Parts: sequence; C-alpha cells; structure tokens
Amino acid sequence: MVEYKQSFVLSLGGSLFYPNGGGIDTQFLKDFNKFIRDQISFHKRRFFIVVGGGAITRHYQSAAREVRGSIDDDDLDWLGIHSTRLNAHMIRVIFRDIAHSHVIKHYEIIRKADEPVVVAAGWKPGWSTDYDAITLCQDYGIAVVINLTNVDQVFDKDPKKFPNAKPLVKISWGKYRAMAGDKWVPGMNLPFDPIASKLADELSVTVKILNGRNFSNLKNALDGKPFVGTTIS
Repeated sequence: MVEYKQSFVLSLGGSLFYPNGGGIDTQFLKDFNKFIRDQISFHKRRFFIVVGGGAITRHYQSAAREVRGSIDDDDLDWLGIHSTRLNAHMIRVIFRDIAHSHVIKHYEIIRKADEPVVVAAGWKPGWSTDYDAITLCQDYGIAVVINLTNVDQVFDKDPKKFPNAKPLVKISWGKYRAMAGDKWVPGMNLPFDPIASKLADELSVTVKILNGRNFSNLKNALDGKPFVGTTIS
C-alpha cells in the first residue's frame, strides 16, 4: 500500500470549469491537472475530488421548469446529481493514469482505493456534493475539506444585496449554521450547505473555502499557511 503524508477532500465547484454560459474552461482544467499532479509528486498528498454540477445543473433545471412547469424536488435533485456525475467522469478521465477506476457515487459502499486521486460525484436526492464531501471524510478518516469555489471568501451576509457585508476569515460551525439555516433546497447556492454543515460540525471536520482559480493561495491552504478565504471549524 502506498503511504501518503496527507489526504484531503477537495470539493470542486462545477462553476470553476463550467461557468454560466461560458462552456467548459479547459485552461482551468489544465492548470488544475498540473497542480494536483505536482502536489502528489512533490508532497506525497492524496486527493478525494468531489465534483459539483455548476451552471450545467441550473441549465437543466430551468429548462425542465420551462417545459414542464412545476418540478418536484426529487427530479430537480436528480438533474443535478447526473450533472455532477458527467463532470466527475471528465475529471476522472483527466487523471485516468493515477485515479481510482470508479467514480464514487454510492456512499453506502466504502471502496478500498489506493490511488492518489479518487473522484466522487453526487449521490441521491436530499444530499448535496458538500454532504458527500463530509461523508468521504467520515469514511476515510480525513479531517480537512478544501471547498474550491468561484468566490474569495464567505461573507456575513449576501454582498450582492448588502454593500456593508463583511468577509469572514474564521467562523465556528455554530455561528455558520445559524447563518445558513438547516434546510437543503435543490439548486441552493450557499458556500456550504446546511445538512453537510451539521455533519461536519458533529465530526469536527474543518472546511476551508476559497477561490479555486488561485492556485498559489490553494497551496497555502494545503500547507497550513495563511490564505485568502474562510475557515469553518
């Protein structure tokens, strides 16, 4: 069995490589590919990469609503889940030579994966990829999730609505959960979803939220150095 010095769960937001209306950002994927391979080669790190749906999820959900009208939550969730699985398969193809052979999508099964990259996707209605990321921490004994998103930090309120919103450097799970609420809604756009936050709090998992396009900043977060972002613990 290969010995890794550190293991991390990366929650890779689909918005990073499939931005709204922009098609697939292949330059980001090239940069991400190089960064992860360098981390494995030079630091002996292992990565469980949970892939989100991004804009493609919302495109499918809005199209279904336009044609059908009212769509129940389960169907909205399944559209999102299958979007994450398509995206996850692309990520696994990129890392094919060093990745586990299966995309994890059934979390009741704990796979004995030994490869440096393990790719995961959405599971079932009612669970977001944030929740899946925390479940991987529970199953594989990992203490830190790096949430790669398209914003720099979490704010104390929506900065698009409130000009006086303040960025948060550190926040406890208790305070974050009071902000985020306790209900999951399909397609909701929070820095970290409420159901996942509850489990992370119970397991004492630390979540670092940062802009996934800034790779030098991501390196600092992995190294335990100061970084631009928000730490929830």
